[in-house]
Amino acid sequence: MEPSPQVEVRRSTRRRRTVSAYREGDRIVVLMPARVSKREETRLVEEMVRKVLAQGARRPRSDEDLMRRAEQLSQRYLGGLAHPVSVRWVGNQRSRWGSCTPANATIRLSDRLQGMPEFVSDYVLLHELAHLLQPDHGKSFWALLEGYPQLERARGYLEGVAFGSGMPAPTAPPDADDIEGEDSSDTLF
Repeated sequence: MEPSPQVEVRRSTRRRRTVSAYREGDRIVVLMPARVSKREETRLVEEMVRKVLAQGARRPRSDEDLMRRAEQLSQRYLGGLAHPVSVRWVGNQRSRWGSCTPANATIRLSDRLQGMPEFVSDYVLLHELAHLLQPDHGKSFWALLEGYPQLERARGYLEGVAFGSGMPAPTAPPDADDIEGEDSSDTLF
């Protein structure tokens, strides 16, 4: 029998209704509203741990799987224009979800994404692929991502995880008044 995983519950006064959970190293982190009763917390934690463990039963994507997925996402959402030389998982990104070096066309994704829903890791991968075509976070960069149907849902998921774990807030699309190319960052966070 597999030992029970370590579980960390993080309560937030800003979180109103939603409960989410994800793997962080060897533990499962459950994010929930501060007002949830202890009894309800016990039930929700059990439910969320079951869901995370069920996701973990699936085989994590290999670096080769990531490269294939990058090619599929580039084809589907970027007209096949993004051509990474390598795409790989890394374990040393604690303050960002992914990074891209356009000069050598390499993409790295945090291995923390492996326990998250596929639409989230696809969004991060697509975000980094878009950096191969547009290095900054200006309007033309965000225009490349507009076709991804899960864009706002994935961004919201990552914002919740970032908030619950104390990570920096994700880069946001510019407002209509923002200047093109103002942000020259090559990373998602």
